[in-house]
Amino acid sequence: MSMKAVVFRGPFDIRVEQKPRPRIQDDTDAIIRVTLAGICGSELHMYRGHQQTATGHIMGHEFVGIVEETGKDVALFHPGDEIVSIFSPVCLKCWFCLQGLTNRCVNGVAFGTSLLNGGQAEYVRVPFADGTLQHVPAKLDRRLLIMMSDIFPTGYYGAQRAIEGLRTQYNSRLTSFNLKTANEKLHESTVVILGCGPVGICAIAAARSEGIKTVFAIDSVKDRLDEAEQFGAIPLMLGEDDINARVLEATDNRGADAVVEVVGNKPALRSAFDLLRPCGVLSSVGFHQGELPFTGLECYQKNITVNFGRVPVRTVFEDALQCLTENQEKMQSYITHELPLDDAAKGYDIFEQRKARKVILNISK
Repeated sequence: MSMKAVVFRGPFDIRVEQKPRPRIQDDTDAIIRVTLAGICGSELHMYRGHQQTATGHIMGHEFVGIVEETGKDVALFHPGDEIVSIFSPVCLKCWFCLQGLTNRCVNGVAFGTSLLNGGQAEYVRVPFADGTLQHVPAKLDRRLLIMMSDIFPTGYYGAQRAIEGLRTQYNSRLTSFNLKTANEKLHESTVVILGCGPVGICAIAAARSEGIKTVFAIDSVKDRLDEAEQFGAIPLMLGEDDINARVLEATDNRGADAVVEVVGNKPALRSAFDLLRPCGVLSSVGFHQGELPFTGLECYQKNITVNFGRVPVRTVFEDALQCLTENQEKMQSYITHELPLDDAAKGYDIFEQRKARKVILNISK
């Protein structure tokens, strides 16, 4: 049997083609009938040709759907269950999974790559279903649930790593000369979110939910900055505002206490480094493809704490879901385009041109 699927044929070449419907290959697999799939910003690296990869695979690592069939070793899910999938399979058995470091599962590869077909299709095979799938909560808009595959946990994780770094720093420096608690100092911190696409907005929501009073949001797209402002951030426009001066003015000339970088290119990462105060925290969840724009010596001289890498979605899922649920009314306007599967190429085009905040493909219609 065949199905419709979104296939990567090369840079700026996305096609909807007939592909074989997936089958159970391992006893831990599940076959999902996809109802909604998202187009993620990280897929633009491949789409634009910045990420070198083979062609011919099915795209998509954000999807919601219905369990169609399960292998005999799947215990937590059954045909008919409504699910959301994590962007990369999680085996729950390797050393990393057992430590909660599910982002580095040695048996998991990301959906929507040459190694594993993705969910922008009518059906998708999910390896390690018990670790990879999550049951759908009753009180959340299914369109917003797409964000839980990747972007909301990623933004949440980027903000939380920055906040945890600051909290640790403040806890270790409480003295009789500074009677403020770590939480008081944390709430008074200045955090910069560099990039206000979907992941950046999620990071802003997470930081504000933690009580951070001053959150600067930096981008070059006015629509994105308007959205950031709705979440309580102070918008700064690249090329127009004197960003460095604004941050220094707000921090008595010390620089930002933490910067969350979500863009994934060298100029953004360099800006993040420059905006940070000495002994600050740089949390980067951008999908970088090249060398770092600063040296080890610069890091040494500035004494910064640096975190890189992708989110362990399964580990932070419940906390991130609670944050999304708390912010779902504000998030309703963030999905600007809902298209049929046949219009996937159009979805990629408008998203790449920054004419959309979030594009989802409705496959159930």
